[in-house]
Amino acid sequence: MGSDVAVSAQRRVALVTATAFLVALSLRPALTAVGPLLPRIGLDENLGEAAQGLLGTLPLLAFAVASPLVHFASKRFGMERAVLVSLLVLAVAAAARPYTGIAGLWVGTAVVGAAIAVGNVLVPVIIKRDYAAHVSRATGVYTAFITGGAAIASIVAVPIADAADWRLSLAIWGGFAVLIALVWLPRSLHPAPAPAPRADDEAAPVSVWRQPMAWLVTGFMGLQSTSFYLLVNWLPTIEISTGVSERTAGVHLFLFQGFGLIGGLTIPRLLKNPVSQRAGAVTASVPILVALLGLLAAPQLALVWAMIAGLGQGAALVAALTLISLRGRTPHETTQLSGMAQSVGYLLAAAGPVLAGSLTEQTGTWQTTLIVFAALSTLQIALAVAAGRDYRPTRLLG
Repeated sequence: MGSDVAVSAQRRVALVTATAFLVALSLRPALTAVGPLLPRIGLDENLGEAAQGLLGTLPLLAFAVASPLVHFASKRFGMERAVLVSLLVLAVAAAARPYTGIAGLWVGTAVVGAAIAVGNVLVPVIIKRDYAAHVSRATGVYTAFITGGAAIASIVAVPIADAADWRLSLAIWGGFAVLIALVWLPRSLHPAPAPAPRADDEAAPVSVWRQPMAWLVTGFMGLQSTSFYLLVNWLPTIEISTGVSERTAGVHLFLFQGFGLIGGLTIPRLLKNPVSQRAGAVTASVPILVALLGLLAAPQLALVWAMIAGLGQGAALVAALTLISLRGRTPHETTQLSGMAQSVGYLLAAAGPVLAGSLTEQTGTWQTTLIVFAALSTLQIALAVAAGRDYRPTRLLG
């Protein structure tokens, strides 16, 4: 009898702990639903390619601004409560932005990005705390939920817009965030206690901003994000320009996200120990370069390149988040490193969609854009070699 009660209690704890993965489902749909709808949004709101690229980039700028500030909210309110507030803000902003005019579209998109930034920074830290013995595997599951949510939003965006309009297709993700907030509510009411500091945590604090390895990880995070947001915002438009139908391009974007699930779940095998981290980071980066070169050389095989790019993007995100988690030795330390990597990294990534739109507007073709981003992917591979080396951090402090 007593053992049954204990097992039941353990299962409840495990289910409550796993709600962090459900939060991950809400961290991309409000962003990835935009890409397939950009042609419609641009037509209705009179936005050119550069402006459409800026709309896709705006959440990344919000990530960059908000990420370094997240640890202040975490210290003040606790991680679980900060995540709950961010989900509620996300719900309101996502639901309101399509229906509040052109100003609301821009402001709402920025607020959506700021709200998601809180989850971007804190949920991986919560997962590291809750699954300390299986960081890379848990990070893989976390990114699988992220890419799963993103994939669903990508494939249903156009059908919902066909059935109703693009405004409802964007607004629906506000209701989804409300559901996730309700699931998360019990954790915010009874947050986990902060772990007691270890004796060696007081030794030789070093600012993350002065750690060369922190900058390498930040660069890797930024470049993999740059290629991801290029593809998630512009891949449908690139394919449409070559004669692919809008609906088929949406399916390809879904497969891009879906294969990200596979990449994210398989790469942890190469990240579970320090010796193989370099191989894992490089293995995750190469498919992105192959896919960009493939789109340039053989656009008629867009489906193949979308799937290959998806494998790389899912794996690269897991590699980046795992490297961040392994470099910090305490939740507070990891939060600050995560804030740095995501702030500077997403600031770098924010230039991607705008640069792509501007280059295409000026040249009238996507070829120059693909060449530039293939070069950036080559740089990502070089950073993977450097950031993936066996490293034992001194204590980081923001």
